[in-house]
Amino acid sequence: MRALVSAILVVALLLGAGLTPAAAQAKPEGEMRWALYVTLAPAWFDPAEVVGVLTPFWVLTAMHDALVKPMPGNLLTPSLAESWKVSPDGRVYEFKLREGLKFHNGDPFTAEDVRFSFHRARGAKVLQEKVRDIEIAGPYRVRFHLHEPWPDFMTFYGTYATGAGWIVPKKYMEQVGPDGFKKNPVGLGPYKFVSHTPGIELVMEAYEGYWRKMPSVKRLVYKSVPDANTRLAMLKRGEVDLAYLLDAPQAQDIKKDPSLKLAFSGGIGTYYLDYLDQWDPKSPWHDRRVRLAASHALDRQALSEAETLGASRPNGSMVPRKFEFALPLDPHPYDPAKAKQLLAEAGYPNGFDAGELYPWPPYTSMGEAVGNYLGAVGIKVRLRIMERAAFYPALESKKLKGLCVCINAVYGNAASRMSQTVPSDGAFAYGGYPDIDALYKQQSRETDPRKREAQLHQIQRLLHERVRFAPIMDYIWPSGVGPRVAEPALMLIDPYPWSAPLEDVRLKK
Repeated sequence: MRALVSAILVVALLLGAGLTPAAAQAKPEGEMRWALYVTLAPAWFDPAEVVGVLTPFWVLTAMHDALVKPMPGNLLTPSLAESWKVSPDGRVYEFKLREGLKFHNGDPFTAEDVRFSFHRARGAKVLQEKVRDIEIAGPYRVRFHLHEPWPDFMTFYGTYATGAGWIVPKKYMEQVGPDGFKKNPVGLGPYKFVSHTPGIELVMEAYEGYWRKMPSVKRLVYKSVPDANTRLAMLKRGEVDLAYLLDAPQAQDIKKDPSLKLAFSGGIGTYYLDYLDQWDPKSPWHDRRVRLAASHALDRQALSEAETLGASRPNGSMVPRKFEFALPLDPHPYDPAKAKQLLAEAGYPNGFDAGELYPWPPYTSMGEAVGNYLGAVGIKVRLRIMERAAFYPALESKKLKGLCVCINAVYGNAASRMSQTVPSDGAFAYGGYPDIDALYKQQSRETDPRKREAQLHQIQRLLHERVRFAPIMDYIWPSGVGPRVAEPALMLIDPYPWSAPLEDVRLKK
């Protein structure tokens, strides 16, 4: 992602591939079913509700569309915007919108919808603070005026880092309100909403007027199936065509079945241990030696083998190495003797009761494994399992205490990746460091890529030295693909862990 944004002249690319006239295509046919590993939250139907997590894009990539978004071969692909350009001083971004597009309910798409959607985005605080004004220069032209040059504007606006660039119909939203919209969402994406049965399934149907191409599959069904064994059983019985996120035993079972295929995807989300109480001077986690002990207690390679058949990559940073401005950092080595020594030096020769450990839903087995490693060196924890719909607001409102086996999957580059967890005012940050806060603000204003890289590297180095987190591994997980599937669309967008673009999934004829 080395060239996410150019602050020079025009940054405009026209989507030259995959544009097949809808009239020349065959009508969508058939039904494709997915077994998801969490219960779908109605909040994910609204792009404005995206706050520092990737999961809502399961739904957004189906029912909605963005001005610019990641697509195969280009992580900044013009979509609802045909092109864009940047003023020489880097303060104005102008987008030329596609004309003649209509939302699923028939409302026309215009620049007013773009401005309306931007201001609604809850998880785009950093982005919104940088924008001074949004000028409607015509029905199909919109200009974003920034307070000052900001090299990450397109990182936050044109990728999965926020939902601010994903467009909802202003007129319809004002008619039904946010709650009404969640009950019957309307978008510009390749699939339109049919029904949602909470805790059971979401049904969507092909939108034949989608601008890029007519979808191949008539109906998509997302089934909520939290149990991995049940997901596998449904795949074997033909009840679903793609079962996401299988545990290692189920993945091994798939390998033995000639009628099924094992597929690995991911590479965005990074597991890390977050010491939520480290900012409390009375907490054992306030001591760097205790945090370092916990990191040395983890056998990351063994965790990768046990959880993902060795596909996941141990990492010493929350920033994947392929991201722009990433500083390659090796994780602390597995050394339980060193961990016990550090605990003794910190005044805990017999270990201590660390309270609750929250695994990011639904990764319970990962939480259990981490808890066992901590227990082996004397750090005793109690596993606390929550539904994802309850976990997110609890984490964001700073109500959780103890430890979290969390996942950071914010898209973009090193700056966007750290935006929700490193600065003191990040959505999921329980505290921070004044010098790192100052560095983070400084890099956001730096237009010289080399200087900015040095600043972002310094932040990552300080986080590592202070053991702000204990990064574990970049998560790459197995899924099962059934015999009816011709194209599951996994990793067509790299990195992205789920099927996308959904208009490209295909069933065998």
